[in-house]
Amino acid sequence: MTLPSVCNESSASLVSPSISCIPTQNTPLKLGVLASGSGSNFEAVAEAIKNGLLNAQIKVLIYNNPQAKVVERAASWNIPAVLLNHRDFSSREELDLQIIECLQQHDVNWVIMAGWMRVVTPVLINAFPNQIINIHPSLLPSFKGVKAVEQALEAGVKITGCTVHLVCPQVDSGTILCQAAVPILPNDTAETLHDRIQIQEHRILPQAIALAANLNLK
Repeated sequence: MTLPSVCNESSASLVSPSISCIPTQNTPLKLGVLASGSGSNFEAVAEAIKNGLLNAQIKVLIYNNPQAKVVERAASWNIPAVLLNHRDFSSREELDLQIIECLQQHDVNWVIMAGWMRVVTPVLINAFPNQIINIHPSLLPSFKGVKAVEQALEAGVKITGCTVHLVCPQVDSGTILCQAAVPILPNDTAETLHDRIQIQEHRILPQAIALAANLNLK
């Protein structure tokens, strides 16, 4: 497979697999999105569905931060949003049980962690085996965990990027579905680099969801 180099004024990226190779499904995927912040990746998935690039429906948004702006994005798409504040639960497992209940109530069959800033447990993973997807702002297996962009800058690497992967009990360690490489520019800060990485996140997340569903059917 020939991998395209996609350039714009502020950055270049290399995406694998190619964006042009997005598979399609006959039956719409039923997505539940978990998010903690602004929800730009949530929006990217919703836009991909609207534009016919991803055959899916977002059935519910679950968010854990009462101040998260993602709830406003969900409202603009008329998608139900459910607050499950992690501070209200005595353990990660208790939170995950409530997440499962909510997802099942909304008839979800794929779980998308789009900026979900909580570590999930085997309780949730086992309820949706090989059907939970996460996006992470580095080229895994490098720079796992929090502050991945800052880790890349501190390490002095010249290329970083983002990865979409299946979720397993080990943090940021599941099967890689799709990656986009982003060069680090000489004057980059964590903010400028994160902004360019996020552009690629928005491109590859819908693609990776379709790829994962296609693999799951084989």
